[in-house]
Amino acid sequence: MSASRSTGTTDAVGPDEDPGRDHPAAIPGTRLLAALLDGMDAALCAFDAHGTITHWNREAERILGWSAAEAVGRRGFAGWAVRSADAGDVQGRLLSVMDAPGRQVHEFALLRKDGGRVLVRTQSSGVRGEDGKPAGVYCAFSEVHAQIDLERSIALSEALFEDASWGVVAVDVDLRPTVVNAYAARALGGGRTTLLGRPLGELIVQGVEDLESALQHVLAEGAPPAPAELWVTLRTADGDRRRCWRSGFLRLASPLAEEPVPLGVGWLFRDVTAAKLAEQDADRVRFRAKQLHRAARQAAECEDPMEAATTSLDYALAGFADHVVVDLLADLAAGERLVRAAATPSDAPGPCLPVSGGPLPVRYAPGHPALQAVEREGSVRAAAPAGAGGAWSVEHQWPDGSVHALCAVLRSRGRTLGVVTFLRAANRSAFERPDVTYAESVAARVATAVDLARLTAGPDA
Repeated sequence: MSASRSTGTTDAVGPDEDPGRDHPAAIPGTRLLAALLDGMDAALCAFDAHGTITHWNREAERILGWSAAEAVGRRGFAGWAVRSADAGDVQGRLLSVMDAPGRQVHEFALLRKDGGRVLVRTQSSGVRGEDGKPAGVYCAFSEVHAQIDLERSIALSEALFEDASWGVVAVDVDLRPTVVNAYAARALGGGRTTLLGRPLGELIVQGVEDLESALQHVLAEGAPPAPAELWVTLRTADGDRRRCWRSGFLRLASPLAEEPVPLGVGWLFRDVTAAKLAEQDADRVRFRAKQLHRAARQAAECEDPMEAATTSLDYALAGFADHVVVDLLADLAAGERLVRAAATPSDAPGPCLPVSGGPLPVRYAPGHPALQAVEREGSVRAAAPAGAGGAWSVEHQWPDGSVHALCAVLRSRGRTLGVVTFLRAANRSAFERPDVTYAESVAARVATAVDLARLTAGPDA
């Protein structure tokens, strides 16, 4: 069976202007066809209209062991590449495609030259001559297990990019998404097509540097040995969202190149924010419980009740606040204004100590959070407004740089004794509801110690 001329689109030429016929470097048609056939990844053979083999490439030789010289010219597979009992059925099914449209797929058990059997999957199609009549059949085949491996890989890829319960993103060498599955699109806050080709910095407000650094490392060095947990802040229509993604990375390389050529990175991730926050909360609760326990044991060794109170506050400050001040009511019966009883140093971190020179009245303005706590007999949270700078802390008579405050009332035996105020600087987050619970636990211990100090000091203390 001879090869027909290519029907691909070319520039128009006259009948005597064949661009390859007279070119000194033109490759003869038979050599070009042989090179194309031998370079194919699939095994290929061809039959003429009578079933005689006309072409046999190197992949067919690799699979079955028969060389082209041994195969070309034989009539079908009978007696050498297929069992005699199966020869008629195999020959009939292969040649029947000459009279049928399209391709046909079959599976046959063929014989190797060494006598072994191999199950192959074939795709065959008819070839017609210049007169339009059947001229033969070409048949491409591969080992079934190799075909199944390929189909399984394709099916796995499609499943990952469609129905996976974790995010899958293919990122090119410019660190831009090229394929995004549904989970990843939801996590990134966009559509599967709208996210493609966009820089990651347009989607992630904070943490994009860590993510891009990880992707660049994978491109240069390969996949890391273990998943990494990345905290990012996403820009969404409802505001910024802080998320934690447990991420794994795979370097994608072309299987067709002689040497691995990076195509990008496969990024797989799951949103583990809820689990991480729960883990952090559990760690925080355990640490604070230990601090309360240690503070109680240390305070029990103090002869002076006020020393026990300040010791409890020193343990409470660890990991919780930067400063603390204690303001007590000077006269419980008359409900006079608060006086400063103890505080941490205003210029640097340090232990909570009684104020030097005796208690000093504190001139809090009406509506001050500490006064609100005393009036409500409950906790009050406050934060400096944006752009307030250091004026807010000075106005409230708190250590310079304080921007977050939590005032917890001191109560013992049904009476309000004063208020303890925990303060945080701008580099820390605002106080939240779990922080209020912890502050109230500390305040209860401090109030007990302060009440004891007043009882032992006498009614005028």
